[in-house]
Amino acid sequence: MRRRSKSFLLSLAASACLLALAAPSSARADGDDTPFTNLIALVSQRLALAEPVARWKWAHHEPITDARREEALLKHVEEKAAAAQVDTDFARQFFRDQIEASKDVQNALFANWRALKAAPEAAPPDLAKDTRPKLDRLTQSLMSALAHVEPIRHADDCPMRLAESVARWKHLTRYNSSMNEPLQRALSHVCASGGVGAVG
Repeated sequence: MRRRSKSFLLSLAASACLLALAAPSSARADGDDTPFTNLIALVSQRLALAEPVARWKWAHHEPITDARREEALLKHVEEKAAAAQVDTDFARQFFRDQIEASKDVQNALFANWRALKAAPEAAPPDLAKDTRPKLDRLTQSLMSALAHVEPIRHADDCPMRLAESVARWKHLTRYNSSMNEPLQRALSHVCASGGVGAVG
């Protein structure tokens, strides 16, 4: 059990590092589904930041869930969405999915650190000065990406096209399978009909 937990943790951390290094401009798809691929790249970068957030919270004995901060973010998102001409309900649900996917990663990391009875060796980056400003910049970039996705998210074949874009992204970045479920959760309401097609 200890070996499996350690292996999972190392796999998750390696995946987070890969995602952090992958820039959205390096994964642009050809054709009409470029907006999907660019959104996936940004979502992946945001998921990668769950690891340093978790390390900071672990080191400072902070809970993973911060309901007041989450609600403040969603309120801010609604205001940004209105200004960007993005449906506010869509934007709120999308960012709620990002929050929950990030917490899934953080909870998995906490569970493994508890099982291993070992804290991460590296000191976490400062949450307020380093990680949260990165999250704020991604929020702005994601809002712009949502505006580009808006015209195609109502198509009947949206879930399948999104799934194909996810597959391309995984191929381009050698995506680690340990992040599949958080990624699917983060993308689960991109299409108006819901779901991400037949993503494995």
